[in-house]
Amino acid sequence: MNVSGFSKWFLTGVTRIGIATSGLVTCMAAQGQNLVPNPGFELTDTCIHQLNLGGLQDWYSAYLTPDHMQGCLSYGAVNGLPMNAFTYQEPSEGASCVGLFTYHKNGFEEQREWIMVPLLEPMVVGQTYYCSMRANAGFGGNAQYPQIWLANSHLGMLFTTYDRHWYWGDAYPAPLNTAHVLRTQVLADTVGWTLVSGGFVADSAYTYLMIGNFFSNALTDTLHFAPPGDPWEWFPRGYTLIDAVCVSPNPIGCELGQGVEGVQDESGILFPNPASDRLFIAGRTGAEYQVLDALGRAIAQGRALNEQWTVDVRTWPHGAYIMRLETAGRLEVRKFVVAD
Repeated sequence: MNVSGFSKWFLTGVTRIGIATSGLVTCMAAQGQNLVPNPGFELTDTCIHQLNLGGLQDWYSAYLTPDHMQGCLSYGAVNGLPMNAFTYQEPSEGASCVGLFTYHKNGFEEQREWIMVPLLEPMVVGQTYYCSMRANAGFGGNAQYPQIWLANSHLGMLFTTYDRHWYWGDAYPAPLNTAHVLRTQVLADTVGWTLVSGGFVADSAYTYLMIGNFFSNALTDTLHFAPPGDPWEWFPRGYTLIDAVCVSPNPIGCELGQGVEGVQDESGILFPNPASDRLFIAGRTGAEYQVLDALGRAIAQGRALNEQWTVDVRTWPHGAYIMRLETAGRLEVRKFVVAD
């Protein structure tokens, strides 16, 4: 059976079982405030045998139909844990997690699944925030045909000031090609849970968090778990499990990788800002850079060849831009403005 992002729920009928949620404690950051409600996806209205988010509290779809995986279901249920239609995996914590397509090639359409949640309080402009989540590459499962055979890169966390609630019939959004916290490497561990973490300085009073792959197929790297063709029908898709989501203004509030460095201020890196003819970038020798406009379109890219280099912006339309700088696997996302 071909299970697509918009038709996979046909795999099974629906069985609803009441479940009590009182007393569940899911905050992973006892040392600091976690701004993410229901961070382990434990709180739900029902234990439901069905692919989609069902009665999951606080979280909802920002694009297509992510799945609430639940350990309360019978073994082998389509959205059960550890065995389900897509993978065999114990949750990172608690008894639940979320699964979503993070790569899906379907003709000219680049389908994705994004999940979204309102933060418990708005971010403060200028404040540094620390973010983390656990992710696992789905593979195998008990569907008639193995459904997932690709691992992919560019899993990320993206913050917004506006709601992007997705409803049936909505047009598929274009790739955003940006994220505040991003794993640029292919997520290929099908056994363990990979820590995805990072920090950034809030430049807006962000009130929502989205999780998924926000980059186009052209910018996403993939890895084949198994060859296509016989003896099964394979599909060009990547599926990722998400658990233990955390966002905190406290550096000890979320689990962070050893490679995560403190977030630096914009001053001394991009100047002048706003820029009118040339934008100077200092202190990033050897960095790969890419500039995106407000619609996520790539405007310029290249490599910094010395300690202070310039980008000619004289012919660029006035407005806001994003510069992505990647140095030795560390990604920085910085904003600047082109004006008179």
